[in-house]
Amino acid sequence: MAKAKKKKKNLFERFANWATIATGSSAAFIGAVAIIIVWGVTGPIFQYSNTWQLIINTGTTIVTFLMVFLIQKSQNKDSKAIHLKLNELLASHQGASNRMVDIEDLNEQELDQLHKFYVQLSDLAELEDDITCTHSIDAAAANHNSKLEHLKTSTHYTNAVENRSKKSN
Repeated sequence: MAKAKKKKKNLFERFANWATIATGSSAAFIGAVAIIIVWGVTGPIFQYSNTWQLIINTGTTIVTFLMVFLIQKSQNKDSKAIHLKLNELLASHQGASNRMVDIEDLNEQELDQLHKFYVQLSDLAELEDDITCTHSIDAAAANHNSKLEHLKTSTHYTNAVENRSKKSN
């Protein structure tokens, strides 16, 4: 019984992938334009009757209704893949906070709180002369001061300051 469900899922998955590729192709667009042209040309033949109008309205409504679900399925799959790739990058980077993995599951208020935090980090980063300096989510203010003190003694920092003052003169 589990195999039957898996086959149905795989069949739908394959169909959805095929339909997404097919409907997003140039041929599908050209076909849609051709249908509209044929419909428009047949207007005088059918004397622009209500039935003639109903045919295009019904056809486009059905296609639109089905495409909404197809697009949503495709978008959900793409979104999940992108989140997994970003999670892998976060998990593999030594300096990145693992708190960011799966933040898409947070509610709107929690996301707003994180956004405010990163605005503060951005403000701190603007105070620095080295754009490669980063902050930890756990201790941004303390890191800012300690990194800045450490950077002031480094060669690349002093070179950057000198180059900036030369350019402004």
